[in-house]
Formats: sequence, C-alpha cells, structure tokens
Amino acid sequence: MKTIHIYTLVTAFLSITLGFSQQTPAPKQSKTIAITGATAHIGNGTVINNSIIIFENGKLINVADMANVKPNLQGMEVIDASGKHVYPGFIIPNSTLGLVEIDAVRATDDDAELGTWNPHIRSLIAYNAESKVVESMRPNGVLLAQITPRGGRISGTSSIVQLDAWNWEDAAVKSDDGIHMNWPSNFTRGRWWLGEDPAMKANKNYDTQVSEVEDWFKGTKAYMNGSKSPKHLPYEATKGVLNGTKTLYIHVDDEKGITDAVNFSKSHDIKSTVIVGGYEAHKVADLLKKNKIPVLLQRVHTRPSLADDDYDMPFKLAKLLTDKGVVVALEASGQMERMNSRNLPFYAGTTVAHGLTKEQALQLITQNPAKILGIDEHYGTLEVGKNATLFISEGDALDMRTNILTHAFIDGRLLSLETHQTELWKRYSKKLESND
Repeated sequence: MKTIHIYTLVTAFLSITLGFSQQTPAPKQSKTIAITGATAHIGNGTVINNSIIIFENGKLINVADMANVKPNLQGMEVIDASGKHVYPGFIIPNSTLGLVEIDAVRATDDDAELGTWNPHIRSLIAYNAESKVVESMRPNGVLLAQITPRGGRISGTSSIVQLDAWNWEDAAVKSDDGIHMNWPSNFTRGRWWLGEDPAMKANKNYDTQVSEVEDWFKGTKAYMNGSKSPKHLPYEATKGVLNGTKTLYIHVDDEKGITDAVNFSKSHDIKSTVIVGGYEAHKVADLLKKNKIPVLLQRVHTRPSLADDDYDMPFKLAKLLTDKGVVVALEASGQMERMNSRNLPFYAGTTVAHGLTKEQALQLITQNPAKILGIDEHYGTLEVGKNATLFISEGDALDMRTNILTHAFIDGRLLSLETHQTELWKRYSKKLESND
C-alpha cells in the first residue's frame, strides 16, 4: 500500500513539473526571413537607420541600408520593423545560469564542487537547459551565456551555450572554452561569528597561497613533459591554458592582485588571459592594455567596495577602462546573480549615463564578450556570414522602459518569448478585472 501511495505522489509531482516546463525549443529556420525598416545596431559601433536584414538557414546573408539596395523579397517572410530597433543577441559571461534553480533547495544547486583544484570539472554537463531562470533571459534579449563553475582555487571549466535548447548537448556553442581560477586575496576579514575581528586586514597567507598556484602550474608542466602515466585528470585539464587551447580566466579585484596575476600569466607564457571582476582594474589599465588582457567587469549595479571610493565608481568603471583602450565586457556575478542576469542590458544602459555612448555600451554586451569568449566568428555583431542571433525591440534595448521584444532569433530560429513570468502576469493582470 505504501508503495502505491509513493508511486501516486511521484506521478503527480512529475505531472506538475512537466506542466510548468520550459517552452519547447524553436525548430530550425525553414524560410528566408527579411526584417525591413528597423534601426539596426550592428554591435561594432555602426548604426543603420533604415535597414534591411535578410537571413536564411540560420545565417545573415544581407545587412544593408534600404536606400542602397533593392532586394527581391518575393517568397520571403517579411517582418516590417519600421520604428523599431534590431540588435545582436546579448551575451552574458561568467554566469551560473542553469546550474542552480532554487538556492534554498540543495538538490538543484550544482555550481560548485568540493576541493581546491578542480580544473577538470566541466560546468557544461551540469547545465539545465530547461531551467525556468534560463528562459526568463530571452524576453530581455539575453540569448547566449558562458556557464561558469564556482568555488575552490581553480573552480573548473566553462562553456558557452545558447539559451533555447533541449539539453546541454544542443545548447553548446563552444565547449570547455577556459579554466576559472580565483586569485588569492591580499586582504581578509575575521569571522565575526567566531568572535574574530571583522575589520579588513592584510592576508598573512597571501604569498603562500600564490606559491601554491605557482606549484600547481609547475606540476602541470612537469606532467606534460613526462610519461603522463598514470593519467592525472586535473593536470590534463590545466594543460589547455598552457598550450593555448583554453583561456585562463583569473577572478581578482584588487590592484596588487591584478598586477600579480598578469605577471603570473606572463611568466608562464599563457597565451590567453582574462581578468574577471576587476574592480580596481582602472588603476592598472596601462598594464592590461600593454599585455592585451581584457576584463569581464563586475556587476554595474552595486555599491562601491571601499569607503573612500567615489559613490558612482561601479557605474563608471567601464568608461575608465574603455578610455584606456582595454577591451571590456559586463558580467553579473554576485548576490542573486541568476535572477539579475536578465538585467544585463540595463547595466550597459547605466554606463551610458556615466560617460559611454550607447553604441559603446552596446559593445560591452555584444561584440566585446564575443571576442573575449572566442565566439566572434559567429556571434556578437550583425554582419553577413554570422549566425542570425538577434532580436527586434520596440525601443531602446538598454532602457528597461522601452526594451519590449517583438521577435527574437537564435541561429535563425524564431523563439517563444513566453516564460512562467509572462504566464503569471497574464493570469494576475486579470484578477482585479474579475472582481469588478
């Protein structure tokens, strides 16, 4: 009898769960599509005020000013976007989308592994393509993400996905693009819950922790030059950043830490390095530019980290770095980061209010992250030959008041913009009407 009751409960649970699953992924593009009349924001700083954009088989085949071309649109599906705006799909790097569904439910939390040195841990295979949080990105134009693990000294390996897929295999755009390392902090706080002084103080173990990082990479080099027997999975994964097949993403915020991380990268001849977080990167911008090291800049909508910082420091960091010639993209890690990821375009919009032009701000979430993540051959801008990953908005996509999507495409596939949130809105928006 107990077995029957359990079976009934499980069946009921699965029925409820399936009833609230993500929208079915869109089918492949079957007909040539032309978008006419829109203001096209190419993503590289160029704007076409009266554009025509044509794509077929998931690829852009024409991006031009309508005044200069007279294409034959017969047989195409034509979308009149006059008065609207077209943008490349936005890209969010350093994200845990799809790795955690409900923070308070441990069984849905898969963003970190136990241990300190985990370069062989692959975030991609833990990615849940049917996450309700993932589908809520699309109505704001966020269509691509770098899925990144957390924890330890070396957290693991990230991958880039598109946000409309059946499973992680379908979602993958670029698998195992890089390894993420948390650089030791120069400062630490006491654990107040254990009665320790919570004030910021120098990390006495900093040099030791940096030496441990050095030893890890020396160990990897020794392994690579040896017999490689028995196989050492963490070293096997780490060797990718040494032979240039993977990027080393170094998560670090303070000035000395960034400087030490850059020098570490140079000493080990690491071909591709990216600073993640980079709160004090503007203080060493010349060093970053000289070594061609880009920055995935911390969330814009946050408070200053230090008491003597300008009140608007997080808002203007992108401007300070851009003016110095550093390639910058925006990320959203931190408190409630998965939910806040949908605000990516509005983070970029805030940088406009603090010095960047709108097209420069747009590059922070389109062309620049595509370059940094190594997917710019196919994504990041609206250019002939690239994948048709784009959306149409009724207004300025960097303004939360006007970024209202009418269409969105990933690789030419027309996406559903319905989510559990839009369903709830439709349901409860009629509540007061029904009580009249």
